[in-house]
Amino acid sequence: MIEADIFKALADPTRRRVFEKLAGGSLNASALRDGLEISQPAMSQHLAVLRAAGLVREQRQGRFVNYEVDPDGIVAIGAWLARYRAYWPKRMEALADLLKDMDQ
Repeated sequence: MIEADIFKALADPTRRRVFEKLAGGSLNASALRDGLEISQPAMSQHLAVLRAAGLVREQRQGRFVNYEVDPDGIVAIGAWLARYRAYWPKRMEALADLLKDMDQ
C-alpha cells in the first residue's frame, strides 16, 4: 500500500526535514545535507526511501542530480487525509451530543 510507504518514510525526522527542504524547491544532495549532521551515504539512503515512497523524484543535469518533491506523492497524502476529513466532523458532532446528554 502506497500510503503505508509514505507514512513510513515520513516517520523518520531526518527524512521529514529533507522533504520540508525540498518543498522550497529543487536541491542536490549536498545542499540537502546543509544543517544536517549526516554523511553522504546516509543522505543517499534517506533519498532512496523518499523516492521509493513516491515523495521525491530526481532530475539529472549532466553529472549532477537534483531532487524535488513529487506532486503525485502529495496527491496520495491529500487523498488519504480527505477520507478522514469527512469522518471527523460526524464524530465530533456525536461527541458533542453525548456530552450534552451527560450534562442533563
